[in-house]
Amino acid sequence: MTNNGFGALRHSIFALLKKRGKGRFHDDAVSLRSRGFASIFIIALLVPVPGYASPVVGAQGPITGAAIASAHPLATRAGYEILKRGGNAFDAGVAVSAALGVVEPYSSGLGGGGFWLLHRAADGSDVMVDSRETAPGRATPDMYLDAHGRPIPHASTRGGKAAGIPGVPAALVHIAQHYGRLPLATDLEPAIRLARDGFAVDKRFAHMTQLREKLLQNGRNTAATFLDHGHALKPGFLLKQPDLARTLEALAQHGRAGFYEGSVAAHLAHAIDAAGGIWSLDDLRDYRVIERKPARIHYRGATVIAASLPSAGGIALAQTLHMLERYDLPDTRSARSAHFIVEALRRAFQDRARYLGDPGFVKVPVARLVSRPYADERAASIDADRATPSSALALHPAPLHEGDNTSHFSIIDQDGNCVAATLSINLLFGSGVVGDDTGVLLNDEMDDFTTAPGVPNSFKLRGGEPDRVEPGKRPLSSMTPTFVEDHKGIFVVGSPGGSRIISQVLLAVLDYIQQPSVDLQRIVGAPRYHHQFWPDVVEIEPDSFSKQWQAAMEHYGYHLKIIGRKWGNMQAAFKSRVDGTAIAASDPRGEGIAWY
Repeated sequence: MTNNGFGALRHSIFALLKKRGKGRFHDDAVSLRSRGFASIFIIALLVPVPGYASPVVGAQGPITGAAIASAHPLATRAGYEILKRGGNAFDAGVAVSAALGVVEPYSSGLGGGGFWLLHRAADGSDVMVDSRETAPGRATPDMYLDAHGRPIPHASTRGGKAAGIPGVPAALVHIAQHYGRLPLATDLEPAIRLARDGFAVDKRFAHMTQLREKLLQNGRNTAATFLDHGHALKPGFLLKQPDLARTLEALAQHGRAGFYEGSVAAHLAHAIDAAGGIWSLDDLRDYRVIERKPARIHYRGATVIAASLPSAGGIALAQTLHMLERYDLPDTRSARSAHFIVEALRRAFQDRARYLGDPGFVKVPVARLVSRPYADERAASIDADRATPSSALALHPAPLHEGDNTSHFSIIDQDGNCVAATLSINLLFGSGVVGDDTGVLLNDEMDDFTTAPGVPNSFKLRGGEPDRVEPGKRPLSSMTPTFVEDHKGIFVVGSPGGSRIISQVLLAVLDYIQQPSVDLQRIVGAPRYHHQFWPDVVEIEPDSFSKQWQAAMEHYGYHLKIIGRKWGNMQAAFKSRVDGTAIAASDPRGEGIAWY
């Protein structure tokens, strides 16, 4: 059997595991690289019997009470391997992050950024590691406008000017050094193997190359990296990325200097310059991750811990949950509950545009925005029986004083350490620029800045002055990795989805808190709706809400828009406070798999 044929069958096996709702691997499962029919036969025999959870055997003995959910089976497997070798959740998080960058480069990778929410069980501490991209030193507020002040088409989404300085490599080094148990080089081994030896492309990967075939054909170094003789890949194609493997090896051997200095940095800067960008070697050398205090929200007996600025997610969750405390929401998918949730989202997204930006550059009135008195003010304008038109709410800021394509994974280890990480390069295949001889696909996150006040970005989000481009500034983000702690245990969740991330996480948090017992598969598979202030429509997934539900929402005064495809790729994990067992679930909309 060919390697490509093996990959197709391997994908089918994982699809079967996912449909059964669990992805448990026996401790002696072989590596999932292409090793021929014998490997397929062994893995097929290890498909678990429902209800039977075999412990993982690690360097310290049997490991129970651990769980991983990621957007790709091979990334989940990478995390499993590291736990088996004695690593903790933070080591596994580094391994999963790096592996996702190899097998899902259209969503995340070394050329992007992200937020890692970490919970350390030993002392109960929570921290957010901010590795969001930064604007290069020569960036200017009007760099995407023409001489008449109009946005230049595609200037912030394609080519060298679209890319911010990547943060993922620095985060991998930081987390491994400060929180991990194993050397960085060990954590990166699974990703290096996947890049060097290759993996069989699945249907999702092939579809992404079809969607962005023209970008990849015309990008810098992208055709040679992600296409087959200039054309979109077919499922089962064995994709090898030797340049990326060497870059990962440099990072493993030299730490951050292996990426942000030396030959890798020089090749990245040269590629950006050749593609019309403005990076300097100083921009790369000076990049740093920032540890931030996460948002902490109390709602109906639960504590919600979420990403803080420059993520808009934590503030949005605080605002929406505080507004929703006054309403009875027995079923978040009923039209009545949806009405109040949509109105809370409308007001939170309005404030996102009015006030939020990088806290290193903008004074954001966070304490006031997340306070209950402010929630009372905002909720007072909600009509219990009618939708509030967004045009009736001001976009300009009022004085306040202090008083598609991303990836996510969730991990809980046997000791109770937790990781919720959301990573992104923004649009599919980012800027369409691969750094010369590095294999690193670079982001187009500069599109998350406000091109001009009121001008929407690719996710139709309208921004304001606080999110304008400045050198060294981090663009506002919707990525919202989240923990929820209550009497049941700890719930770890997040999802990709652009501006829809916040509504997805909000619905998941509400669903979890309201469930007397935990059904993760129900949470990650539940139908979704979304509102973001502008455009003034309620987006709903296709074939998810009845005609009666739609009629009820229209009766409230909402304009509904059925999106052509389902969105998001939620990954969730849970550890019981009662008996220490752990479970995980991967969104049925994606190709991921959960292990526990």
